[in-house]
Amino acid sequence: MSEERKSKGPFGREAIGQSARAAVKAAWWTGVGAAARMLTQPTKSRPKGFQPSGPAPAGGAVMRAWLSAFQKDAADVAAGLYPAMGDGPSDAGGAIRQAVDFLADAREVNARRKRRGGVEARDEPPAASAAYPNYYRQNFHFQSGGWFTEESAKRYDAQVEALFSGTAAAMRRRGLSLLAKAWRGTDTRGAKVLDLACGSGGFLADLTAAFPRAQVMGIDLSAQYLAEARRRSGVARLAQANAEKLPFADGTLDAVTCVYLFHELPPKVRPVVAKEIARVLKPGGVFVFVDSVQPVDEPDLERLLEAFPAYFHEPYYGTYSKLDLAGLFGKAGLQFAAGDKAFLTKALLFERVSTSSVERS
Repeated sequence: MSEERKSKGPFGREAIGQSARAAVKAAWWTGVGAAARMLTQPTKSRPKGFQPSGPAPAGGAVMRAWLSAFQKDAADVAAGLYPAMGDGPSDAGGAIRQAVDFLADAREVNARRKRRGGVEARDEPPAASAAYPNYYRQNFHFQSGGWFTEESAKRYDAQVEALFSGTAAAMRRRGLSLLAKAWRGTDTRGAKVLDLACGSGGFLADLTAAFPRAQVMGIDLSAQYLAEARRRSGVARLAQANAEKLPFADGTLDAVTCVYLFHELPPKVRPVVAKEIARVLKPGGVFVFVDSVQPVDEPDLERLLEAFPAYFHEPYYGTYSKLDLAGLFGKAGLQFAAGDKAFLTKALLFERVSTSSVERS
């Protein structure tokens, strides 16, 4: 934990190791992503009606933003905010198997993209499963099986790492950085931390590594992703639940984290989830939001952000890109406290204000 990390020396060595692993990982997933683009050639079939309005990224802007994810991650390890993380497969064989599976599926994903088949997963959930909202029964980013198959859960990390050239985990940890800074010097024994929409468990694993004495929990709507999260993170306190109705009493959690959820929620659902997050937090508790940067954050990358929902099935991204996040969470009783960003991801830290403060506002 951050409060236990006394000596700078070991953390400097950890940061060097983190940087070395990140370089290998970045090279690997950049190559895998390039191979996928060669196989599918997505730019040869521009999505119907897509006309980018933003200018092409300025020279070097994309590379500088990409490097910032690794630089900030290594700096936080060196500062003792959290330990070096072992992202990805621990052996070459595992990395190769992941890449082969991802590339084999890439053609199917590309065919689905060309058909614009973004809702194939509607019929896949078994009738006995929990009730799934219609917006959830889609093939976001055209992934095979939507959120409803074991194969999708095992493939997800490879997909996002290839898409973002190896930066996905480092970008997510901008949120871990904000939480570690907020809790630095705090005794977190028994602190209750919920990772909302925990997916396949990447951020859960980071939370347990950074705060081993906290009570880390996760919820997700997908039973298959929860099974993968349990295997990957070792977290036992996992539950299948809807973010619109969290299974926790009022004011019982010290922190809630949420990674890459809000851009996949319809506009009318976002305030509902924001209120639920505020409801379950203790006064003074914190909410860590991690999601895509918006054009206002990175004007040089506006064209890339416009292309994302056009080439990937992201039906609610357009409204997310213009969303006033501070206003959304402020209305729910969450006050902005800090922010950070790296490459295509930003993290925001909010504090739960008292009920009386919300009523006065």
